[in-house]
Amino acid sequence: MFDYETLKLIWWGLMAVLLIGFAVTGGFDIGVAVLLPFIGRNDDERRLVINSVGPTWEGNQTWLITFGGALFAAWPLVYAAAFSVLYVALMLTLFALFLRPVGFDYRSKLPSARWRNNWDWALFVGGAVPALVFGVAIGNLFIGLPFAFDSSMHVRYAGSFFDLLNPFGLFCGVLSVAMLTLHGAAFLASKTGGSTVGGRAVFATRVFGLLTLVLFALGGLWTARLPGWQLTAIGALNEALEPLGKAVTITGGAWLANYAAWPTLWVLPLLGILGAFAAVALAGRAPRLTVVASGLACTGVILTAGAALFPFVLPSSLDAVSSLTLWDAVSSHKTLGVMLGVAVIFVPLIMLYTSWVYRVMRGPVTVERLKNDTHSY
Repeated sequence: MFDYETLKLIWWGLMAVLLIGFAVTGGFDIGVAVLLPFIGRNDDERRLVINSVGPTWEGNQTWLITFGGALFAAWPLVYAAAFSVLYVALMLTLFALFLRPVGFDYRSKLPSARWRNNWDWALFVGGAVPALVFGVAIGNLFIGLPFAFDSSMHVRYAGSFFDLLNPFGLFCGVLSVAMLTLHGAAFLASKTGGSTVGGRAVFATRVFGLLTLVLFALGGLWTARLPGWQLTAIGALNEALEPLGKAVTITGGAWLANYAAWPTLWVLPLLGILGAFAAVALAGRAPRLTVVASGLACTGVILTAGAALFPFVLPSSLDAVSSLTLWDAVSSHKTLGVMLGVAVIFVPLIMLYTSWVYRVMRGPVTVERLKNDTHSY
């Protein structure tokens, strides 16, 4: 059995793996949905776009569901505080995600062009809104969320949903949409080959790849100017810690302190930049490598944010000491150990099953194939 400190670090890493797993798999589903009304110019082309992700999109949501369950079990205080402060944002995301299964299943039930067009826009909303909200939520972690704990560890929060829509939060939301749309465009181009839709997807890959590259670089410069949270004192990391028993300061540029302390971390933003650049350079030439490159861009962006925040998980703007870290917001030693055993078994199973599904469903999607396939959307 690992000691408590090591388990805390392992679970921080596992949460990152689950989040990246969703961004890399469910991310291109979201990106394809964002592109649907624009890349598909007629019903056949839109069916082509939808069926590029049709066989796999449901399985990709496993990563998001697992992340939510793991958050509840491993970081219960984070779950409680986040779902209080971000309640409206999370409900908005949830209802937007509802449009995805309904849209996929009901779009082709009627031959009406108006019916299908409305569902196409519903699928767009089901992709664009979650992508935007996820980015806004991450951006607000760097601003701090308006919550605080009292001496009895009851959480109180202030502000409203509209307070989350601050300039930096919205900026991160736009970056999130651009990044996932890049990934979706790269995947769509790989599935539709040399078709007209594929050509438009290649163009979209280049556009959103450049947009991701520019926004990510600008985001780094903006973050360097933000006041950041810094942990200055805490108890023994190998013990159960009282969240209000630490000392936290807020100073300018503190979000880059980890990069100054460990220069090797600069490989993470470099991965994001090179991934986006490679996706642009490879678009239309090497479809599969383009998907890999866009996936690396997503991974680099997420890890860059995680490394900057470390060890904070949920910074508080109301009371810096109430900010939650991976050291003091976790479940008990035994709970983390038991859950790790479960994760060691089931996370590889999810990865193996996902790999098998993609292997079975490999190959291009064509209009002719859809017309002969009674199981297509």
